[in-house]
Amino acid sequence: MADHLESSVTLPSDPASVSAARAYVVDTLAEWGLPADTEVSDTIRLIISELATNAVLHTFGQSPTFTVDVALDRDERLRIGVTDSHPRLPRRLPAAVQQDNGRGLVIIRWLTAECGGRLRIRPTREGGKTISVEFPWTVPAQPMTAAGQQEP
Repeated sequence: MADHLESSVTLPSDPASVSAARAYVVDTLAEWGLPADTEVSDTIRLIISELATNAVLHTFGQSPTFTVDVALDRDERLRIGVTDSHPRLPRRLPAAVQQDNGRGLVIIRWLTAECGGRLRIRPTREGGKTISVEFPWTVPAQPMTAAGQQEP
């Protein structure tokens, strides 16, 4: 595989774009060797759903689009980010606050840590923000046989 792979898509800030973002990431990772039916793929599917949903719901119409970026560096690190043009950075809610929503980043941070990764939130030069997760790339170097052993 190449030293660096990257792919991105820009979608309208519309609820229908959440499933499009999820499918885009899963399809891209499948092309890069991560089967869609793995636990890691399921975790990434949930994370991208949360990130895309946040980009749609919490920009209050001030970001007409959001961009999903996927990058793989040297078959070692996978980075997935969602960028919108709304200037407000997410805030962590106090644990005592009772709400039906507002816990997405807590979920993302926990899932990312469980995979040995990290969550980053950075402002963009254009005045928006990028929320990204980075994980170790865990795809086996050799294909697996039906018996669950790596082929030589």
